[in-house]
Amino acid sequence: MKLTILGGGGFRVPLVYGALLGDHAEGRVTRVVLHDLDAGRLSAVTRVLAEQAAGVPDAPEVSATTDLDEALTGADFVFSAIRVGGLEGRANDERVALAEGVLGQETVGAGGIAYGLRTVPVAEDIARRVARVAPDAWVINFTNPAGLVTEAMSRHLGDRVIGICDSPVGLGRRIARVLGANPGEAWIDYVGLNHLGWVRGLRINGRDELPRLLADPDLLGSFEEGKLFGTDWLQSLGAVPNEYLHYYYFNREAVRAYSQAERTRGAFLRDQQAGFYDEMKRPGTAALTAWDRTRAEREATYMAEARETAGAGERDADDLSGGYEKVALALMRAIARDERTTLILNVRNRTTLSVLDAEAVIEVPCLVDAGGAHPVTVDPLPDHASGLVCSVKAVEREVLAAAESGSRATAVKAFALHPLVDSVNVARRLVEGYTAVHPGLAYLK
Repeated sequence: MKLTILGGGGFRVPLVYGALLGDHAEGRVTRVVLHDLDAGRLSAVTRVLAEQAAGVPDAPEVSATTDLDEALTGADFVFSAIRVGGLEGRANDERVALAEGVLGQETVGAGGIAYGLRTVPVAEDIARRVARVAPDAWVINFTNPAGLVTEAMSRHLGDRVIGICDSPVGLGRRIARVLGANPGEAWIDYVGLNHLGWVRGLRINGRDELPRLLADPDLLGSFEEGKLFGTDWLQSLGAVPNEYLHYYYFNREAVRAYSQAERTRGAFLRDQQAGFYDEMKRPGTAALTAWDRTRAEREATYMAEARETAGAGERDADDLSGGYEKVALALMRAIARDERTTLILNVRNRTTLSVLDAEAVIEVPCLVDAGGAHPVTVDPLPDHASGLVCSVKAVEREVLAAAESGSRATAVKAFALHPLVDSVNVARRLVEGYTAVHPGLAYLK
């Protein structure tokens, strides 16, 4: 089975390959093709993968190419993990937003809109190429903003594109762990959009244990989200939000923390990864060792500003192992081998959330089999959550419309309608600022 990874020179690709090395079952991936526009990054990642595979007799064969059609031809699965504009683009997203006093995080608020505006045209082109060159392939989208990009690609690929994120999985795992349960045996009642969802229940042996957690302040304050949001607020909500909702519920504090930081997250990752790829150019570098060291620092500093604002302290060691690659592998196995499972995924809504139309991509538990991912029926969201979901989905639709039409006015509308951008004038200045620093937004007229 052939797996193509778009963005194959990306730093997190070894996580995916490492997960593949542990899969020895019949019907496994035997060939991995890395595609990237940067041949140097492809070379660096290929070296890391070669060291990972050392001593593994049935390791998937790895090749690399800068030719997209070559990479896609004959693919059974395509992982799309591109970053349009690179980490320099992310750093610019943050800088332009903070200069206007609004959040620049890469998936939330102004930064997410800017990232979406330059990514959607590229993602749609990839979707059209997949439909033409590899029509039977399943596309698993990692690219942020994951929900928005998945919805853009679904317009060309239908249900054969599925978005994934490890945030809901990590959240469910932490809740189950603090309740003394096996995460693999828990049913997580989670619903929303990507980076905008809530756990409303966690069933173990048919019994919802979330009320027990919410009623115990000590237990509730013992894990990441309890520290991040505060026990009083979680009890008021009657749910546990995805960690990214910290940017909505504590927006002023988050903006202040980002503004006061020595470097933004994007600038940190840009500099850190530049150091890694430069190190990989030197002969004799132990590739896997260098990658492991860089990854550990990356994971330990994840959402550092938000945790500092909340006084949440350092991340627990159990939360430093990532997880999106495990979700991707479980999804791929379920489809390829008809190994039925339940996963929280980004898929088209159909009739799951009545406040959204059938084509809207949402993040929700899905039953997965050889026919793809099927969203399960969920209870309606409470009004406060439903309002936020509808508001952000409306912004995503304006981003898609702007990308399709090239309308600068529609781009301004997308920024202005976002709940974390508080002024039409700010929205206009954001569009001016982003088009000045991003060549990928030159299409906006």
